[in-house]
Amino acid sequence: MIFLSEAFTRPKPMKRLAKLGFAQSYTYFTWRNTKQELTEYLTDLTQSEMHEYFRPNFFVNTPDINPVYLQTSGRAGFQARLVLAATLAGNYGVYNGFELCEARPMPGKEEYLDSEKYEIRAWDWDRDGNIRADIALINRLRRMHPALQQFRSLNFYNAWNDQILYYGKATPEKDDFLLFAVNLDPHNAQSAHFEVPLWEFGLPDEASIAVEDLVTRKRFTWSGKVQHMLLDPKDRAYAIWRLFKPEGAAA
Repeated sequence: MIFLSEAFTRPKPMKRLAKLGFAQSYTYFTWRNTKQELTEYLTDLTQSEMHEYFRPNFFVNTPDINPVYLQTSGRAGFQARLVLAATLAGNYGVYNGFELCEARPMPGKEEYLDSEKYEIRAWDWDRDGNIRADIALINRLRRMHPALQQFRSLNFYNAWNDQILYYGKATPEKDDFLLFAVNLDPHNAQSAHFEVPLWEFGLPDEASIAVEDLVTRKRFTWSGKVQHMLLDPKDRAYAIWRLFKPEGAAA
């Protein structure tokens, strides 16, 4: 039996509910949009004493919440929030219509126009612009990769652009090591130099490491600690890479 604390309230009551035995808790993720907000919030959840009792569930939307970010972001914003929720947290939630990028708001409110709370809706699941393929990919990666089945293994790494959130998750042995980059700006292409965490494997800054792009399935090699990325929301708002632990590398 799993108890979910469905409460958006002040931090102290949410912590208290978790300590009382609720196995999962709603979170403030829905309203954390900037690089600084997300970094600070996730650091608190994973590195403070909260990790002992608080099991967060990241909802991208709910029947009652149509986030302002999604109301104006277009398809790229939905991609970004999907990847953030599904890879930063152990559990995430998607409410009906998210996969179709449905975001028509009630003017001036964080609520849906023609809400399903008040009327029956018929959905065209093949509607142009949907992100069903992205959701299928992310869910498949969550099933396949042990690194995504852990919450506290999260580390943020350097990408020199405030519009790009760059982070990684890995198993303790580092035999499954994933990197994620998400463009937080749904309207403009963003680029950045970023650090490949070679030090996690005990490698020097000039070392090379084998990489697989888990979206395109292409394999290649990064040579040197500093690399460059470009994330164009017209194409895809995110990138996901797997680093292959070199033979003999440190755990």
